[in-house]
Amino acid sequence: MSDPNIYPVLRYADAGKALEWLAKAFGFKENFVVRGDDGTVNHAQMSLGPGIVMFATARDSLGKDNEPDPMTTRHSIYVYVEDVAAHAAQAEAAGAEITRALENTDYGSREYAARDFEGNHWSFGSYQPRAGA
Repeated sequence: MSDPNIYPVLRYADAGKALEWLAKAFGFKENFVVRGDDGTVNHAQMSLGPGIVMFATARDSLGKDNEPDPMTTRHSIYVYVEDVAAHAAQAEAAGAEITRALENTDYGSREYAARDFEGNHWSFGSYQPRAGA
């Protein structure tokens, strides 16, 4: 069986509390956490068996054209792709609304985000979480 390439992503008002709560209530194991200078969780990864969920602290900011920043949504779908730049170009050419330009993250991924035709948020990147990593 190959590694998964699609990962649910959640945003929490208190992602630090989520780290503890998901472990205590559901038995998730903390795999990887990146905190900002102020201690907020910028990226977290927890596993339950081979399944992985990623999450971060929700933001209350606006992006371009006063649209909500894609990092403020409470859910998202993250998909690992090998060639992120080519994928972003394909999505944009097909009319996807790019909501976060291609960028490097503080956890080592190259990513972009887009909104689909019904407004659902998708993130695509080179980061591939691993259970137990």
